Amino acid sequence: MVAKQSVVPVERIEKRIFFLRGQKVMLSTDLAELYQVKPRVLIQAVKRNIGRFPKDFMFQLSKDEFANLKSQIVTSSWGGLRRATPYAFTEQGVAMLSSVLRSKRAIQVNIEIMRVFVRLRQMLASNAELARKLRLLEKKYDVRFRVVFEAIRQMMKPPEPKRHPIGFRVEEKNKSG
Repeated sequence: MVAKQSVVPVERIEKRIFFLRGQKVMLSTDLAELYQVKPRVLIQAVKRNIGRFPKDFMFQLSKDEFANLKSQIVTSSWGGLRRATPYAFTEQGVAMLSSVLRSKRAIQVNIEIMRVFVRLRQMLASNAELARKLRLLEKKYDVRFRVVFEAIRQMMKPPEPKRHPIGFRVEEKNKSG
């Protein structure tokens, strides 16, 4: 059986999942890009079906939340002035989008997004279980193993995001010539 090529690479979806107000969410601007529709078209479809999107499915970012998110993630597509801040959709909100955006692409993209959310949940559960077992082992063994446990804990931490320096790097010219 031949594996089907995904419409959107998993990494592209993962990079667009943020943690806001204690929930994993995706922004309307990112979802519109993935669905290949204009952000206003996506929001218009949502507003026409607002009964399908209670507050635990979708919320609009405050200006402070948006400014904070913008400062954390350097993305050129967020430039320029906006009249309104984007909306954030929880996993359930993203699932509901497939019922209001009826294109074939929206359905395919939604399936892939749901798979990423499930995978993230499984990874978190697995990591929590590993941390619990590590705590039990640490209680069982004495101080001599503390270094080992700390090393394991460090390996369990998610990697720090790569930050690119802002500005230009000035290199000195070789003066021996």
